[in-house]
Amino acid sequence: MHSHVFLTGPPGIGKTTLIRKASEVLISSRVPVDGFYTEEVRQGHRRIGFDVVTMTGNREKLARISADLRNEDCTHRVGQYIVDISTFEQFVLPLMDSFGKQKSTTNNLHRLVCVIDEIGKMELLSQSFISAVDKILDNPSTVVLGTLPVSRGRIIPFVEEIRRRQNVKLFNVTKENRDKILDEIVTSIQDCCSKKAK
Repeated sequence: MHSHVFLTGPPGIGKTTLIRKASEVLISSRVPVDGFYTEEVRQGHRRIGFDVVTMTGNREKLARISADLRNEDCTHRVGQYIVDISTFEQFVLPLMDSFGKQKSTTNNLHRLVCVIDEIGKMELLSQSFISAVDKILDNPSTVVLGTLPVSRGRIIPFVEEIRRRQNVKLFNVTKENRDKILDEIVTSIQDCCSKKAK
């Protein structure tokens, strides 16, 4: 029986949209959800970076194209983007830490769904983030709803470790199924929550 649900697929296929829709359904059925998702930042028709957004709507910078960050530290770079690891860690790690320490009681059995969108190259520049994800995935009182990138050429070891976990159910999102699998994703998460409650 799986304990966590991850969506995978190429960029732009609709993983984040499905995560947000599934979260809305879960919340409406009284399953509290917290965590974060990654959102594109655009200037007109041009993508200039990414922000991290919590489920409550708080937002912080994750990355910007290097031309817009000429005076900032260029140590953490993915392609044309400079990743603001310090801001990301300060914003996300306290939230994740609370899930890593979460324990079930009769009063909070369903306060357990942690959204992590996504576990990708930018986020994985932070060793602290990797440790936090490991801790959450190992916590028997926590259910993760997350996204993983598709490896294009170069394998990302930590992503492959998550894929191989026996307690992870993986949904491969495609153009053909992305409008049809929302109910199955929600049911899978609800099953995970029910298992945790036993």
